[in-house]
Amino acid sequence: MEGDVVEYRIDRGSGVPAYVQLVEQTERALRMGTLRVGDKLPTAKEVVAACAINPNTVLRAYRDLEQAGLVELRRGLGTFVTRSLASPAAEDDALRAELADWTARARAAGLERADILALVTAALDHHEQQHHEQQQQEDA
Repeated sequence: MEGDVVEYRIDRGSGVPAYVQLVEQTERALRMGTLRVGDKLPTAKEVVAACAINPNTVLRAYRDLEQAGLVELRRGLGTFVTRSLASPAAEDDALRAELADWTARARAAGLERADILALVTAALDHHEQQHHEQQQQEDA
């Protein structure tokens, strides 16, 4: 998939269907600004070769993305991004650098990917709960 903006990776041990992984990876690339409106996704043939999955799996993922209004399949030309999910803050280099440093420290401390994801999710949940409680106090 030389020169493509996104490179898909399938984790066969995750228990998540391959087509869902493709959709999630595409959405993540859209949120991070890695994929932008007008970018072309890899062809199904390229994804099949890179990931050793069934072509129907790729086509299902691309169909799901199209139904979500994120991409457009242009017959004979390929699949193109039609909508971004990126927020300006997602492209903030300082935030990315801080997160990269924190992730490196977490890895150095022996945390696995699942541990890091659990920590980030717990921190987000805590932040959202505090925000919700603050909103309730303000509304009272």
